[in-house]
Amino acid sequence: MDVISAVEWLLIVVVLVLIVGLAGFWLRRRWLSRAGGSFACSFHPAKRTPGTHWVLGVARYREHELQWFPAFSLSLWPTQRFDRGLVRAGEQRLPDAGEVAWLLEGQRIVSLEGPVEQIELAMAPDSLTGLLSWLEAAPPGMRYRHSPQSPE
Repeated sequence: MDVISAVEWLLIVVVLVLIVGLAGFWLRRRWLSRAGGSFACSFHPAKRTPGTHWVLGVARYREHELQWFPAFSLSLWPTQRFDRGLVRAGEQRLPDAGEVAWLLEGQRIVSLEGPVEQIELAMAPDSLTGLLSWLEAAPPGMRYRHSPQSPE
């Protein structure tokens, strides 16, 4: 095997790995959205955590929880779970100038306040309406508290 042949084999392997990786991302996204109730949603931990930034992802509704999956992962398990009875919607806002580069165009930001910490989710306006409706439509007995929205 000469040098050119080895380089060609290396390129073939690299291209195959890229194709398999892209196919894995596509199949994972299809699997997450197969039952409906999924939407593009970026995640950001509490603002007081230094050095954190927005992470692009996909959220979906499952029974009494909102599950969040990072977009660039092959994991089939959510990295964040938000129980409908334990979180409440906080203020809504538009992204500031420093956040625009991290988010998809037209997304709005809502804070979710829970028992552990406050986080922020960014999503399209129609997905935000769906999230707020899902939180407010909790079955009887679940403790959902709506916090007042701040004016824009």
